[in-house]
Order: sequence, then C-alpha cells, then structure tokens
Amino acid sequence: MNWPAHGSNPRYLYEAMGLTLPKEYVDYSANINPLGPPPSLKEKWMDFYQEIHVYPDPFASGLKERIAKKEQIPVESILIGNGGAELIALAARKFSGKKIVIIQPAFSEYEKNCRVNQCEIVYHQLHGPEFELDLADLQSSLIGATALFICNPNNPTGIQYPASTILSIMDECEQQNCSVILDEAFYDFLVDYHSFLPYINQYSNLIIIRSMTKMFAIPGIRLGYLVAEPSVIQDLTELQSHWSTNAIALLAGELCLQEEGFLKETQNYIFQERKRLFNFFQNQNFMVTPSDVNFYLMRDPYLKDQMELFEFLLHNGLIPRHTFNFPGLEGSWLRFAIKGSEENDRLLEVLVKWRQLHPLSL
Repeated sequence: MNWPAHGSNPRYLYEAMGLTLPKEYVDYSANINPLGPPPSLKEKWMDFYQEIHVYPDPFASGLKERIAKKEQIPVESILIGNGGAELIALAARKFSGKKIVIIQPAFSEYEKNCRVNQCEIVYHQLHGPEFELDLADLQSSLIGATALFICNPNNPTGIQYPASTILSIMDECEQQNCSVILDEAFYDFLVDYHSFLPYINQYSNLIIIRSMTKMFAIPGIRLGYLVAEPSVIQDLTELQSHWSTNAIALLAGELCLQEEGFLKETQNYIFQERKRLFNFFQNQNFMVTPSDVNFYLMRDPYLKDQMELFEFLLHNGLIPRHTFNFPGLEGSWLRFAIKGSEENDRLLEVLVKWRQLHPLSL
C-alpha cells in the first residue's frame, strides 16, 4: 500500500485505505500544540498584512537577534529556515554522498533527504517498548560515518534521551570526525530540558535544528532555525535558496519568542493531559512509550500488529499516525498527538468500546 509519508492531511490516508473520510473526525496524527497559536498572533495579523508588499529581510536579522539574545548565542551561529524540513534538507546536502547514520525510529525526512543526496545510509535501530539508546551499541555504526542524525525528544516515540547520553555521543562522534545533527523539534514541550545550544562553542561538529511550528501551532507559516559554529552556518547558507523564509514568518517568529507565558501554559497542559491519558492506558492494558512530550506511541499488546485497531479508529473518525514507514516499527505501534481535553475524551471513549469488543482475556 502507498502509505502517506506524513501525518495530517487525512484525506490521503482514507484514500489509501479505500475508505470515505467522515464529515466529522479528529486528527491525532499531527503533533501540533493543541492550544493553537498564541492569541497575540491574531491580534497582530493585520500589522503583518502591511508587510506583504515588501521583500523579506534576506538575512532575517531581527529574528536572529531575538534568538541570540534569548539563547545567549552569537548571531553568526544562527540560520533561519522555512521550517525544520528545509534545514534538514540543507544538512543532507552538506553531507551529500557520505555515510550517514540515522538513529531509528526517526522522522522520515532524514532518510528521504539523504537518499536524494546519494548518501550511504546506515540504521542504528532502537527497540521498544523503552527504545533505549546506548553508546556502546552505537559505536560500531559510527565507524567511517560523516554525520549522525538524532532526534531528541525522539519522533515518533516522544522519549527524551538523558543529557549524559547525548553528550557521550557528541564526544564519540568528535573522536570519529563525525558531525552530530541534533533535531530538537519538540524540545520546548519539555518542562525541564537540558539545552545543548551552549555546546556549539565546544563541539565544532554539532548542528542543532529547532522548529517553531510545533509549539506555536503555525505549520502553515513554516519556520525554524539551525544553530552551529559560524563556518558551518556559512556553508549551509551557500546551499540555501534566496528568500526561503517569508516576511510574515519572520515577524511571527519574533512575536512567538516573547510568549513565555504561553510556553509554560502549554507545558503544564501537556503534562496534565499526558498523565491522565497514560493512567487510562495502564488501566485498560494498552502499551505506551514513556513519552515526555505532546505525542506518544500506543499499541494493544494483544494484537500482533495494529491494523485492526487502526481501522477501528478510522471507522470511528479518529485518525492516529500509522507507523508503516518508520523502520523498526512497521505498523506495530500507532502514534497519537495529545489534543484538547474533549478530543482526548473522545479517544478514550472509543478505546473503551474497543476493549469491550476485545477483552483482556483474549
């Protein structure tokens, strides 16, 4: 089956399944902030409109300066991009034709862009339900590699790797002359995240990618940034298309960086809803990954694969993210975003019906 490569856009999923998209549905496949964009974006939207007749700043100076001030890093170490996806593509272009290690399961864009750039791809496969990352297991995969893609917190599991593990990997990669591409697309959903931005001065091989579309619920705008030492930023800038980031995205980014209260509100909401959901899953004997963010993997352990549960949810208008194109998962889990409380209640109601039809004794 030709499965959609991403979450969201449920019409394509239903077409692939040979099903009719219901008039009412809840899409749990996109990991976007359930609180929606910050209210300040709507308040300032007409001000943004005044800028659409002007070319955007090709150097994104205003946004870079705000990021630099907030994160205490040099402006020269920042590259603004059209979402995390463009920055991933630029990193893959930089290492075109080289051996690349991808810690799996992982966001499919890493492999897609590496294949476009004729890279030799090596999987380092983690295994559920804990998906633990161990440096000793990884070392042999790194031999002869030019770069390593790692997502922390991980997508699709939602698991945050210990800071000590990430630092050990950075040390090992430095010894093996291997760059570390650390994708932190969901770092800001964590209440207490160990930031690796300060380490760019210590590790010349470190490239950090951050998305602003997930926390601030602006995937339609497309915005992200990359942090590395200035020479790496210069190399990537030369590969980037001119005008890649539009004026509205730049202005929205500057505004979002001021939303500390919104950030804390989101983190608290996700923490409380995740706790509530996970208590239900435990009571109903569903297996979940130990996620720390706004999404998680879930499975019914009484099924060999999750296709029957997947179809049941789709027929009930609930749309999780399939995992058929995640190496190592191949449909054995379903990924769910944490949504609004009413939508989360709807999921629990449908899963109760499922468990009534598939009791634990089977």
